Amino acid sequence: MKSDNFIQYHKEESEIKQFKVPVIQDVHNFISEITSCLFPVLSNNRNRNQGQGLQQILFSLNQILKSYETGLTSIDQTLEDFKKSIPELYALLNLDAKAIYEGDPASESVEEVIICYPGFYAILVYRIAHELFLLGIPVLPRMLTEFSHSKTGIDIHPGAKIGRSFFIDHGTGVVIGETAEIGNDVKIYQGVTIGALSVSKMNAGTKRHPTIEDNTVIYAGTTILGGDTVIGHDSTIGGNVWLTQSIEPYSTVINQVKIHMKNKNPNIAQAINFVI
Repeated sequence: MKSDNFIQYHKEESEIKQFKVPVIQDVHNFISEITSCLFPVLSNNRNRNQGQGLQQILFSLNQILKSYETGLTSIDQTLEDFKKSIPELYALLNLDAKAIYEGDPASESVEEVIICYPGFYAILVYRIAHELFLLGIPVLPRMLTEFSHSKTGIDIHPGAKIGRSFFIDHGTGVVIGETAEIGNDVKIYQGVTIGALSVSKMNAGTKRHPTIEDNTVIYAGTTILGGDTVIGHDSTIGGNVWLTQSIEPYSTVINQVKIHMKNKNPNIAQAINFVI
């Protein structure tokens, strides 16, 4: 009897919820299609015409949007708006790839960056998801970035605002929250958190995450929290720093660690502006 009740309950629950989100495999297929269309070097079929690829992307997105309750006024208009955003999206991604190539002495070509760098892949999927987020599409943008998160260890909410020429180096453990704002030519290393001071549900919809201004470098393991926190432009934040307050432009912030050596005077380790 208990088993029958469970089956009935599960059936009712599935009927209520089954159309609230897209099919996971459809979303994964869409990611593969759009990333390989934008950058054929990522495709298993490099002879495919990009125009045909674009039509396939729009067809797949159309099918996904029709498969669940989006609340959109017009799916056709949403598809058209997304299509119009692709040239600018592509231009931004090329600037990201170029910034990574020029900023990492270990990279040998832009193509290597596109194929091999998890930071670029995370940015690629984020920028696609962000466009869909701006169009008011529910759930799907988050599914895109969570797929990327599972592959790269880099967690970027699709609602975050990120400027041009963004560089995530190495990347594992990076977290960028929903209301974070990141300027142009910013570089961050692995383990960086740009997060919120509070996780209260009452704060949903408010500016909870920091603003990082242009030309800032944030080194590994640093945590920057709070919606009122602004990191001024052209600043350098050293590794393992904890920041919950704003800093002025052109600042350098380091985590000073005293090293005590036997029979030697204590000295301060102040490593900055290094390349991993």
